[in-house]
Amino acid sequence: MSGALDVLQKKEEDVLKFLAAGTHLGGTNLDFQMEQYIYKRKSDGIYIVNLKRTWEKLLLAARAVVAIENPADVNVVSSRNPGQRAVLKFAAATGATPLACRFTPGTVTNQSRAAFRSQDFWAAHQPLTEASYVNLPTIALCNTDSPLHYVDIAIPCNNKGAHSVGLMWWMLAREVLRMRGTISREHPWEVMPDVYFYRDPEETEKEQQAAAEKAVTKEEFQGEWTAPPPEFTAPQPEVADWSEGVQRFFPPAHSAETAALLYTASLYFLLELAVPLMRIVRLFLPTSQVFDTSFNDLTVCSKAKNNSGPLAM
Repeated sequence: MSGALDVLQKKEEDVLKFLAAGTHLGGTNLDFQMEQYIYKRKSDGIYIVNLKRTWEKLLLAARAVVAIENPADVNVVSSRNPGQRAVLKFAAATGATPLACRFTPGTVTNQSRAAFRSQDFWAAHQPLTEASYVNLPTIALCNTDSPLHYVDIAIPCNNKGAHSVGLMWWMLAREVLRMRGTISREHPWEVMPDVYFYRDPEETEKEQQAAAEKAVTKEEFQGEWTAPPPEFTAPQPEVADWSEGVQRFFPPAHSAETAALLYTASLYFLLELAVPLMRIVRLFLPTSQVFDTSFNDLTVCSKAKNNSGPLAM
């Protein structure tokens, strides 16, 4: 579609943008009318869109938009969140009329409505159907499983990802402005593609809160220390050693022979003390109990008169 003109050929930076945004990644289902735009199928079942055909259809759609004299006669519709921001940015750049909301049935066919419009559309099923009733040309961003009923110019791409949809609208707006002569092809467009990307309000709020907390923490730990340093000008008293002047007693070390002698002496002392104690206890016990006070084992034996009955304690 670009012919032999080098200025209309896709550049490497444009292809890298397509790959980074995932524009070439289609779905796992394939419509028979979209087979001509498929490059191949991956092992996981995802169809790969031919970016050469995407670029050709993008240029054709830009020529169709530029051919309309009044830019406000072009309506751009997106009822899904990922495309609403891109539609508003495209309309602001090209002068088109945006419909970034739910498409109300009868917007094209019901002339009695105050919001009746009779312009060109490229969007989803309902506006395409109504545009066919009044013979309006349509342009659509189509995925691999998108039916091409009532679609005049189909741009094959990933129409589900927020980055892919935003990049396609950014590319289309840039080509429209270049063909109109508003911007030059020799210089890059000052508007960045991420301006067209959809941002979830909840995620944006969380990111802002996290950034604010991080900034506060950074200021607390990296701020200048304003407290004056402590001054220790008073003389400190000398602390004397508490063990000075105290006599220390270290018992002499005993040998093994000395320890054995001490153990034997203590044993004899206990034996001599145990014998009189047993004699005293014998006086208070009945005569039926006899004590054998042997110095060897010091055992107590009990003898009953008739050798029967429990031991009386």
